Amino acid sequence: MSVREKFFGLSRRAVSTIAFTIIVLVVAIAFRRPLISWFTGERDHEGPQAVESPVDAGAAPATVANEIDHYTCSMHPSVNQKGPGKCPICGMNLIPVTKEQQVEGVIVIDPQRRQLIGVRTAPVTLGPMKSAFRAIGHVSYDESALADVSLKVRGWITKLYVNETGQRVARGQTLFDLYSPELYNAQQDFLLAAGPVGGLDAGTRVAGLASAARQRLRLLGMTDAQIDAIAKRGTAMESVAFAAPESGFVIEKDVVEGASVEPGTRLYRIGALDKVWVEAEIYEADLANVRVGQRADVTLDYLPGRSFDAKVAYVYPELDPKSRTGRVRIELANQDLDLRPGMYANVALSADLGSRVQVPASAVVYTGPRRIVFVDLGEGRFKPQEVRVGAESEGMYEVQGGLKPGDVVATSGVFLIAAEARIGTAAKYWDSEPDDGGAPMPMVPKEGAK
Repeated sequence: MSVREKFFGLSRRAVSTIAFTIIVLVVAIAFRRPLISWFTGERDHEGPQAVESPVDAGAAPATVANEIDHYTCSMHPSVNQKGPGKCPICGMNLIPVTKEQQVEGVIVIDPQRRQLIGVRTAPVTLGPMKSAFRAIGHVSYDESALADVSLKVRGWITKLYVNETGQRVARGQTLFDLYSPELYNAQQDFLLAAGPVGGLDAGTRVAGLASAARQRLRLLGMTDAQIDAIAKRGTAMESVAFAAPESGFVIEKDVVEGASVEPGTRLYRIGALDKVWVEAEIYEADLANVRVGQRADVTLDYLPGRSFDAKVAYVYPELDPKSRTGRVRIELANQDLDLRPGMYANVALSADLGSRVQVPASAVVYTGPRRIVFVDLGEGRFKPQEVRVGAESEGMYEVQGGLKPGDVVATSGVFLIAAEARIGTAAKYWDSEPDDGGAPMPMVPKEGAK
């Protein structure tokens, strides 16, 4: 290749490079402002966004409400920039936040997007409300029907007729025979006092002694029939039979045949099962809704498909400090002996709370110390509203403050609305503690109200 050809080849490459450089410089100068905004994230105050067209007085509020306050990132709400651009953390396009959104927390969802995320609404209602709750209980003996068998004299068990725990006994059935020197001497005294004597005055005095001796035998545990048998026979009984004071089942047995017993020793405890108690454990939060005479529905796994309709007979005054539950007593008839002490029972209770303002439970969002619902303001606008809720029943919350009947709230898609509302808007609803310390919130005013 000649020198001339090399020269022209280098010249063509130089011209191409110079032309490309000039084109790049022209493009950079022509688009310098968008490029600067893209790299720095600063708003172009000289561009069209900085120029605001004059509006009439009637449209001024809408302009102020729709005025952009700042730009933020949907993934990183901490990003706060004055102009559009890219998120410095993830590189996503920043989205605008209006002044209305910033102050009121109002977000706008267009109809197409609303349908896409499945937003549904329901009105706040005023109507009757019931508080229904369940508790676990256990079957126990009727304490008012328990009977103890104990002695008032010292002695020895000569014959034991009821010798098994759990054995069923009837009232008046002989439990054991007892030999007691003290009881034997008391019988001898009675026979002496009740014997024939001469003279009217002596007979009167002896009659008084006989009555006292008879009363002493009663106090020591003998029945009138036994005393009459002694008087008829004329001799004392070495072993005296002691009978069951009540019908029922032997719960406890602390005696064997031939044992020596002391006064006051409990030998048997007998419990009837024709009526039983169900003692249910009620959570502390539900105790305020429990009253004596309240209807209760009792079911047992042992008897599937069967329920017992009963009423609350007593509410115990103390609270278990460990489980934080209170006890209530329910009394049930048990003629067929289907209910046995120690069984677990499921107790369903309900209380009529009267007429209450209610909102669907699905509408309430928990944000730490606050409870938030989203009020539908119309035209696709939703505003977060703090509420105070009370009892819950059948998927509804009682509203104690923050809403009024007729307000419309979002009931589905709520978490997606909440996620968008949290993107730099109304942060007071999400990050701060309530200012009123739990006092009732003011009601949401109607649109157009001053």
